Amino acid sequence: MPAARPPEQALPPGLIPKPADPQLAAHLDQVMIEHAARFGWQDAQVEKVRQAVRALLGLLNDSTNVIKASEVAVLMRFDLPVRPVLEVLEAAGLLEDDRVPTIDTWFAGKITVLPAVMAAEMRVWFDVMRHGSVTHPRSKPRSPDTITVRVRSALPALQAWAAAGHSSLRDISPADVQAVLPTSGSPRALVGAALRSIFTVLKARRMTFTNPIAKISTGRPETRLPLPVEVGILRQILDSTDPARAALGALLAFHALRCGQICHLRLTDLRDGRLYLDQRAIPLAPPVRERLTAYLAYRNARWPTTANPHVFLSIRTAVRLTPVSTEWVSRKLGVPAQMIREDRILDEAHASDGDPRRLGDLFGLSIKGATRYTATVDHPSFTDLDKPAPQ
Repeated sequence: MPAARPPEQALPPGLIPKPADPQLAAHLDQVMIEHAARFGWQDAQVEKVRQAVRALLGLLNDSTNVIKASEVAVLMRFDLPVRPVLEVLEAAGLLEDDRVPTIDTWFAGKITVLPAVMAAEMRVWFDVMRHGSVTHPRSKPRSPDTITVRVRSALPALQAWAAAGHSSLRDISPADVQAVLPTSGSPRALVGAALRSIFTVLKARRMTFTNPIAKISTGRPETRLPLPVEVGILRQILDSTDPARAALGALLAFHALRCGQICHLRLTDLRDGRLYLDQRAIPLAPPVRERLTAYLAYRNARWPTTANPHVFLSIRTAVRLTPVSTEWVSRKLGVPAQMIREDRILDEAHASDGDPRRLGDLFGLSIKGATRYTATVDHPSFTDLDKPAPQ
């Protein structure tokens, strides 16, 4: 298997050897040209990636039929792009993706402070969280964000038990659980949920005799009341000269889409003046149609050859098939997208005198989710929302 030159043998860009296999270099160059045409790469990017591909082939010790993703990382030493090269190699069928997911590396680092047996038990739980389980109790894979929250919530308790002399979670009793649980509120609920998840998995796999937290009540996380947004901020977003910002703000302020829904919105979801989302056909308000039309015109002019099927694009996603991130949406708006969504639902809750079914029909909320907004109707802090708007 070929290997990249070690760091001490790294060469200046001008002295990188030529590709050992000219035919492979020519093949990858053709694949790169086709890939660039499909995704609308600019000429400067095409030339940069061409240089990076040739440099990679020169840095490998011999010709090969497969290149590992870890070997491509050598290009960073020469300030050459890595991700586009990975895309070209994948398109050519020459990529062996040996990269370790970030969440795996992060988790491995976190459990190094635990005793060996306890760390092994946590790895069993982590594997179930990452990949799910088809055995009882069956479970679906959890998102990296969920896993991160649970590990961070449980780790102080695990470290406290380790410091007290426990080498395995099999030794933990209900009294030990009570000793590490916060007294109340969201901290208690988060730690309780994390420990409950861990012991449920281990008990199902007979790695613990009992579930010490099974009969301990930890409550639910505290919820805050949704708050309205200043009208001036909404007007500034809706009247923005940036077509993307105005369109994003309109979808949130009029239809209260979730930020994730906006990120994954596709061009085929918009047709006939309606938005087709989650088996719902949502008639778009005229101000929304106006701003979406302006944005789509800008999108077509800015990235006329992009193959990305999503409505909203950024400089990075326009040359790929991936959606924009939730961070990009909030950064483009200048305020968290959730704030504008909550403002719209809150306004509807007060306009409908707290009708949860109406909120569910309009915004796809569950009854429990709608209750969070309807509970503000009689709250003294929201009396101004029930007054007629000034002319």
